[in-house]
Amino acid sequence: MRAPAYPIDREQISPEEWETRCDLAGLYRLVAHFRMTDLIDTHISARVPNEPDHFLINRYGVLFHEMRASDLVKVDHDGHVVDPRLGPDSVNRAGFNIHSAIHAARPDVNCVVHTHTAAGIAVSAQEDGLLPISQHALKYYRRLGYHDYEGIALNPDERSRLVRDLGSHQAMILRNHGLLAVGGSVAEAFNQLYFLERACQAQVQALAGGQPLRFPPEAVCELTARQSEDEIVRDLHLLAWESALRLIDGEADYRC
Repeated sequence: MRAPAYPIDREQISPEEWETRCDLAGLYRLVAHFRMTDLIDTHISARVPNEPDHFLINRYGVLFHEMRASDLVKVDHDGHVVDPRLGPDSVNRAGFNIHSAIHAARPDVNCVVHTHTAAGIAVSAQEDGLLPISQHALKYYRRLGYHDYEGIALNPDERSRLVRDLGSHQAMILRNHGLLAVGGSVAEAFNQLYFLERACQAQVQALAGGQPLRFPPEAVCELTARQSEDEIVRDLHLLAWESALRLIDGEADYRC
């Protein structure tokens, strides 16, 4: 048995919104594929094209591996569900709080991803945060925000502090909580999340080895971060996104 379907009238939405819905559902499936889920908790959102004050987020209770384009719920920045198929309790309130804050404050951001992985939580609980000890971690060298834990994100007042701590970065560690990544597109947000998660996994294993850690020189750290930024400018993340989607080719129902 899977979550019940709520068919969507394609005539009532733009082709651009449907494409975004398919991309976002695909990202949910990929997060499940890479085992970065936490049952029905955590969330991914995408801004609705040509509707800057609306974004799409998962229908609460649908598992990531079963997410379909029609399962995504359209909401506004004030927390109102504007999808006529669904009621006000169809979205996770904590998820709304986090995502609405960032979408409202960062017009350059069109996709926000939040996860609770074992490695992400582990690094979020370490005093020094993400260490510059791997090529993956250097992508975020001096380009990573940190937000202190304030409890489950239900307090609207926390939104301003989330925005402040993310700043202009594309990724942030939520202390004692998990990871957050953003992007100008679904593909870019996937790129930011994937490598941040891998960096955290590498750090947990390196620390478990019990041997002294080796840190690259500061100049090399900065060089690597700039090289990683250049890969985005050159759209190499799009090649990775298209390749990743082939991992779920057999799950074409996510486009329904």
